[in-house]
Amino acid sequence: MARIEIKSEITGTVWKLVSKPGDRVASGDTLIIVESMKMEIPVITEDAGTVKEILVKEKEPVAEGQVVAVLDG
Repeated sequence: MARIEIKSEITGTVWKLVSKPGDRVASGDTLIIVESMKMEIPVITEDAGTVKEILVKEKEPVAEGQVVAVLDG
């Protein structure tokens, strides 16, 4: 299985974890929601797979380009 790293496209704070390890996800599914400048921005996957790890917690800061989740594809 391929390791797929999902990165945040913006700097902000993790507002909500939508997926958890073990969840099957399809292309376009939201994994995490990041709050930035009073806006809720979804972090989506472009690949289908199984969530292996979520590397952030709610209310934790994230940087643009930071790996926030890992999928097995």
